[in-house]
Amino acid sequence: MLALGLLVVFGLFAKLWNNQPAGKVRIRVGDKVYATLSLNQERSMEIMGALGVSQVVIAQGKVRFKQAPCGNQYCVHQGWLSHTGQAAVCLPNRVSLELLGEKRFDSLNY
Repeated sequence: MLALGLLVVFGLFAKLWNNQPAGKVRIRVGDKVYATLSLNQERSMEIMGALGVSQVVIAQGKVRFKQAPCGNQYCVHQGWLSHTGQAAVCLPNRVSLELLGEKRFDSLNY
């Protein structure tokens, strides 16, 4: 009985866990959408935010903040994003990256 329960739990985990690769990135500056771009390209861009310029790089189906004018650099340390639903935000500069794709659910409850 325990083995059957574990099998069901692992099966549901594998089926429902969203680990889908993203197809696009939505870049926001403040409350406005700056651009929605495909991740199937090689591109580096500079985006002007509230504090200065943030550099965003798209390569090999991934995106990241390369440089930012904020002091703590949390957005840069977030690293490469590649899966649907992932996001990186530079709060002081008001620039954000959100990966888009097929989502199986929109939130989790704890």
